[in-house]
Amino acid sequence: MSNKLGLSEQNLGQQLNTLESNQLNSALKTAQATSIVSASPDDLKSRELVDKKASFWAIVSLSAALLAVSLAAIFIRLSEREIGPNATVFNRLWIATVVFAVWNGAGEVRRRMSADRIEDVEGRSNYTLSDFLLLTAVGVVSSASLGFWAWSLTQTNVANSTVLRNLTPLFTTLGGWLLLGRRFDNRFLLGLAVAVLGAIAIGIDDLQTAGDNLAGDITALLSAMFYAANLLIAEHLRTKFPATTILMWRCFIGSLLILPLVLLAGDRVFPYSWQGWLSVIALAVICQAFGQGLLIHSLGRLSSGFVALFLLLEPVITAILAWLLFSESLSLFNWLAFSVVLVGIYLAKSSNSADKK
Repeated sequence: MSNKLGLSEQNLGQQLNTLESNQLNSALKTAQATSIVSASPDDLKSRELVDKKASFWAIVSLSAALLAVSLAAIFIRLSEREIGPNATVFNRLWIATVVFAVWNGAGEVRRRMSADRIEDVEGRSNYTLSDFLLLTAVGVVSSASLGFWAWSLTQTNVANSTVLRNLTPLFTTLGGWLLLGRRFDNRFLLGLAVAVLGAIAIGIDDLQTAGDNLAGDITALLSAMFYAANLLIAEHLRTKFPATTILMWRCFIGSLLILPLVLLAGDRVFPYSWQGWLSVIALAVICQAFGQGLLIHSLGRLSSGFVALFLLLEPVITAILAWLLFSESLSLFNWLAFSVVLVGIYLAKSSNSADKK
């Protein structure tokens, strides 16, 4: 009898605790709803101003990343005077891995020395199995994109490969809609179509449609799909990890995958002069660490679809740099195509779908 009484008292206590908890949650929700409803117009304007400022700096960050990434073609050309393409990619990735590892290590030490941020350190340092798989996947798909693109250039002409790789924003937008539940308004989709058409027009003069190029064209298309997957995975990982952690994993996995190809081909692994070393170090630090670091960082604020669309400016900037440094010719049609890309990007950015919601 006493046991039954004890159990009844225990159940009664649990019911009282549950009731108190429900009342507390209800009170908190009511308070939150009241605070939102009673927010003054000044508070709402201040919040909108903060959002616009964050979006502006994200665009500045992405623009700086684009400029840095556009220098890659120049550094690659200088590097390949001494070593092959695969060896250039390998040196770019392993040097960048060291840079990111040192940066992350220094940041970890600073955070652990700061007592008021110890909880943030513990939260960010917990890796789950899903995290390991995604961090590995971002390295694999990124390397696959580079590999497919490099191989496509041996099977088709540069114009075909570039045009098909410029379809990356289409795959990124489609993947964001199907996999991440993103919604894109009509203005963004119009800007996407305009920018992609402008990017295709850049290489349309040299475009070939002969059946002999089919294998290379398919490979270039696969490169665009894998690069879109790289951006989508990175966007998902940015909700938990800083850009430097994602890129450290991506560069580390990529260097492990590319090294056997360099060794099997019998290529020279490292440069032999200080000019060669300066080229690969600049490629790793400026293009990979700084450029790709800012690019992945911008995914914390901007959608992967817009970032992929913005990257259509990369061949534009590269072409202008080649025009300035190597006296490569640019026609009036090229400049018109560049303008069309800019109009498309403006339309996409002025929509409600450029920023992450």
